[in-house]
Amino acid sequence: MNIDEQVNYLMQGTEYGDDTLREAMTAELRQRLIEAKNEKRPLRVYCGYDPRTTDLHLGHTVTMRKLRQFQELGHEVTFLIGSYTSLIGDPSDKDVLRPQLTPAQVDMNARTYAQQAYKILDPQKTIIRYNGEWLSKLTFAQLIELASNFTIQQFLTRENFKLRWEKGDPVYLHETFYSLMQGYDAYSMRADVQVGGTDQLFNIVTAARKIMTFLGEKPNIAIILGILPGTDGVVRMSKSLGNHIPLNTNAEDMYGKVMSLPDFAMGSFFRLVTRWTPAQIDELEAAMKAGTLHPRDAKMKLAREIVSNFYGESDAESAEQAFTRMFQRKEAPEEMPIYHLTNKDLTILDVLVDAGVPLSKSEIRRRIEQKGIRLDGEIIEDPRKPFPHPGVLQVGKRLFIRVVY
Repeated sequence: MNIDEQVNYLMQGTEYGDDTLREAMTAELRQRLIEAKNEKRPLRVYCGYDPRTTDLHLGHTVTMRKLRQFQELGHEVTFLIGSYTSLIGDPSDKDVLRPQLTPAQVDMNARTYAQQAYKILDPQKTIIRYNGEWLSKLTFAQLIELASNFTIQQFLTRENFKLRWEKGDPVYLHETFYSLMQGYDAYSMRADVQVGGTDQLFNIVTAARKIMTFLGEKPNIAIILGILPGTDGVVRMSKSLGNHIPLNTNAEDMYGKVMSLPDFAMGSFFRLVTRWTPAQIDELEAAMKAGTLHPRDAKMKLAREIVSNFYGESDAESAEQAFTRMFQRKEAPEEMPIYHLTNKDLTILDVLVDAGVPLSKSEIRRRIEQKGIRLDGEIIEDPRKPFPHPGVLQVGKRLFIRVVY
């Protein structure tokens, strides 16, 4: 790619909420790429990850995908584990205080993050670092010096802090340290580029760039990415909302969840979690607009692209065949878990729970009320009745269990 093509590729999926800021970051990125080419060096690019959970989903991979794009173009990528920032917890996207983790919890979660990251990043080209390397050495005098760059008003105008302040909920002093710590991360690594989501806009654009300039370094360029919506296509992907696509699943489940996306959400997924270039995406969207590509077929391309990235092309093909068989031909899968019904007095609800359906009893009752559970294609209406006969039990669209005596 020439410089302009690289800029378009790397700015794909970015969202700044301000056209002037986007134009400034685009211009800085172009200039830094030119300088790096003339100096015959790669850009130093990083994204920080606070390993606060082991339950990763597709939304967590958006920034990893952008790091991979930088790798493809020959730049140096650091996967920074927030061993110190995790001890505070980023308040950027929360309107309540985050619980503080212990070092042991951070360490355990960090190992899971790295394993998942290597499904996207090239492990041979990825530098893993922990920000405890430099944050643990900061003196109190240095912290005072960093803090002198910010006002209390700057923090209180941030939406999450503002909401808590207005509700009378506590805003703790240590939460304001997070932005200082992240800014010092960028300075310590002499970063050219920092990648993050829109919830990191203040931390990257305001804090990191200001601190780097204050400490005599050229400010890093902010690549701010949009937040991936969940399977509802509207609200950000979240496990707590149940609209997530987990990474710790299987190819068929991931494929099916992508296919459940509303058509209008496809553009975000095209730009944030695929390996496709701007030209390829433009071609897809033009074909849909012209009517030469059905949205269902475009979504199948999207599902196959995402699944193959995590499970390989062979498993993605199998998942596509299974989806086609189940949903387009209305057939049950060839293979499914088997449940042996040894007690014929068990109710339908008992069998569903005993068979390991991942729903609570109240959720199962709700699903039955919504006519979402079938036995051999027949809708089950009363969970209290004895289980009627052996057959294929279907829960929702994707879970099948063969019940046998």
